[in-house]
This record gives sequence, C-alpha cells and structure tokens, in this order.
Amino acid sequence: MQQSIATVVILSALASAAFAASNRQPAPPGSFAGAPPQYTRFTADELQRGFMALAFGSDLRLGARPKGIRRFDRPIHLHVVAGGGVDRTAAMQRIAGEYAEKVPALNLTVAQDASSADVEIRLIDEKDFSAALTEAFGRATARAFVAKTDPQCMTSVKSDEGGQIVQAVSFVIVDKGDAVFLDCAYHELLHAFGLSNHDQHNAWTTLNQRRRVGYLSVYDRALLSLLYDPRMRPGMTRAEAQALLPRLIAESGLASE
Repeated sequence: MQQSIATVVILSALASAAFAASNRQPAPPGSFAGAPPQYTRFTADELQRGFMALAFGSDLRLGARPKGIRRFDRPIHLHVVAGGGVDRTAAMQRIAGEYAEKVPALNLTVAQDASSADVEIRLIDEKDFSAALTEAFGRATARAFVAKTDPQCMTSVKSDEGGQIVQAVSFVIVDKGDAVFLDCAYHELLHAFGLSNHDQHNAWTTLNQRRRVGYLSVYDRALLSLLYDPRMRPGMTRAEAQALLPRLIAESGLASE
C-alpha cells in the first residue's frame, strides 16, 4: 500500500522584541551581542501549554493532514550542506552537536554522508533564498510561502501517516550577520525535530517570532525532552498528549513547582 506523506512547511520571520521575566540568567556563552536572557524556571502548566501549542499545527501544510504528534522514531542523522558567501559549516555542526549533547533522547549524530541524512541543513545567502524555495517546492508553492509571511529561514518536515518524520530539510541564511544566523540555526532545528508550530504569545520559546534568541534555551530543551520521551509516541492525538504530559513533566523534574 502506498504510504501517505504529509509535508509541513514552517516559515520563520525573525524579530527583535524582548520580554522581561524573573528567574532568568544571562544569555549563554557564544550568543550574539544583545541576545536576551534565558528563562530557567517554569511551572508544569507553562511547560504543558507550550508543548501543546508548539507540537501541533504549522504555518502551511501540503498533502495529507498529520493526525497528531510528529517526531523521529529512530536515530537521527543530520547533514550540513555547505553554501553561501560566509562559511558557517563548522558553526552549524557545533550547534547540531549541542542539541545532541543537551537532548540525548534525540539520538542525534552529525553525519558527513549526505545520503544517510534524515535532517538536511542547507546553508545559503539571503539572495538565493527564493530560488532555493522554488527549486525545492516549485514556483507556485514558493510564492504562496512568501506571500503568507516574509521568511528569513524555513524548514520542511515530511511525516508518514503514523506521525513518524521521514525527512526534514532546513534553509538557514548565513550572510546577514551572527544574530540572524544563530537565530535561524537554533530555531529551525526545533522545527526539524518536530516542534512545528510558532507561538507569538509565549515569552520563553525561540519559536516566538517576535523574539530573536539564538541559543538552545532551557525552555525549548525541556519541550524537546518531553517530545522525545519514549512514551510520547508519533501519531498521538492532542487529547492523548495532554493526558500524558502531567506524568512526564512530574517524573522528569522539569517543572519548578
């Protein structure tokens, strides 16, 4: 039987607004100048609300409608495709390595062999972004993406009818300075691993497009850990995920109270 594939496309338009909060730390080493402080303590409700908002939904969808949770259900091999006028290949590989170290449940490896890649990160200049979208998705679809928002980076996630991600491809701009590169790089990897939505009302996540963050925050790391808990299965419905989350959050010790 032919497998039904759903493609979710996530467009990322970056902004620079910041939010004030308590229980925060300075941006970690390696962040761009002016990066916002990171929030470090969250209630179970704050984690659950963020997970439900970001793990379900997307900017645009092609093909069959995904039924629930989308995530990889196998070891993940990530490959960085070098390109653009600024060589950021090593920096992108370091960022992927940080995800692998800080979220071990991803079972993520940075692969040199492109043929084995489950996640492909394509580094490009801003002037080539529209052409890259057209080459990847066709002229009509690319125009629809750009008409919906003014993206500076983008991720396409293909999943099967059971919610297992088949492949993810991200486009990351390299020639618009450190702030844009770092924000795109960290932001798009969250999408590639299954946090496919945005939430402009969430003051802690990198996936709020009114914030430019540029590092793997404590909050987003917690959400990825929940997504890749073995009990959070691909294809789980909103109701199933919502019923499971309190137990996962409590047992993981991710909540501050």
